[in-house]
Amino acid sequence: MIKIAAALSIAALLAAGGYLYGDKLIGAKTVEPAKAAAAAAAVNWIAAAPGRVEPKSGEVRIGTALLGRVAEVLVKVDDNVEEGELLFRLDDEEMRARLAAAESEALARRKEKENDLPSSREDVRKAEDAVFAAERAVTGARFELDFMQAALRNRSGSNSDVAEARKRLGEARDRLKKERQGFVKAQSKSGLPAPNRAEAAINAARAEVAVAEALLEKTRIRAPSAGTVLQLNVKSGEMVAPSPENPLLVMGDMSVVRVKAEVDEGDISKIKAGQKAYVRAVGYVGKDFEGRVTKLAPTLGAPRIGPRGPRRQNDVDVLEVTIEMQANGQLMPGMRVDTFFRAD
Repeated sequence: MIKIAAALSIAALLAAGGYLYGDKLIGAKTVEPAKAAAAAAAVNWIAAAPGRVEPKSGEVRIGTALLGRVAEVLVKVDDNVEEGELLFRLDDEEMRARLAAAESEALARRKEKENDLPSSREDVRKAEDAVFAAERAVTGARFELDFMQAALRNRSGSNSDVAEARKRLGEARDRLKKERQGFVKAQSKSGLPAPNRAEAAINAARAEVAVAEALLEKTRIRAPSAGTVLQLNVKSGEMVAPSPENPLLVMGDMSVVRVKAEVDEGDISKIKAGQKAYVRAVGYVGKDFEGRVTKLAPTLGAPRIGPRGPRRQNDVDVLEVTIEMQANGQLMPGMRVDTFFRAD
């Protein structure tokens, strides 16, 4: 009975031009009892819950795995980026030198050990050589694409240059995949002898190249997926360190915004996937933003929107419900909203 009375009161408030925000009632006007009763009868929702707006992908918080100085920031807030695009770069002179030295050492060992390699493993060696060359080609093509994308953002490059560089990177990756398949096939032959010390020395040198390349790549912070830069907390010349609590950049897929609502466990039987819903935000008083339920969490949990202080044993758990919204450009990530689930 208490829930029903509360619902009737909220319905009357909405009819009077008021607005529900969290546990506060905003902007209510005086309404005659008869009109309030009529408004309560016209309620078009069966459950309400607080929610928060976020990008389709959620907010992706990006940091660095290394301590270093920021050499270059290549994007700014509200830029659209593609998957794998370079966002910012740490000082990488030392890492570049290590990679160049490791590549030189690997090539030198391959030449000096040529006469010590057994002929019985010639097919495997050719496949290993092909894989190593293909890996170097991928690295070079990736660097070229980084350069072309940065030039395009600086307006000193062109879309055609980026397209050509992206094409060459794709071809290099296809070649690497093919050479790796050839290496697996060569190694799978029966009766193949174990590698000798000369081959082991070459493979060790090539492993050092892979390690140096991995360290160099850690100085290059890339977009994990396509999306929009929402926050940028880093500048060129700054010293940065790994810190999960303080992201250097926040991004997300803004092609569709969604709301994560926390439904009281007493109302979860009223919610299902595909159900229509709408939200109201304090910045758009009286405006409804339509959406549809796309996902329900598999378990209940403690509420995370609007902390209510230390959790008590009798606190109610909530079900996280995802609603995809139709409004683009008005609902912004981080907004707190009230979510209303319509009756079918």
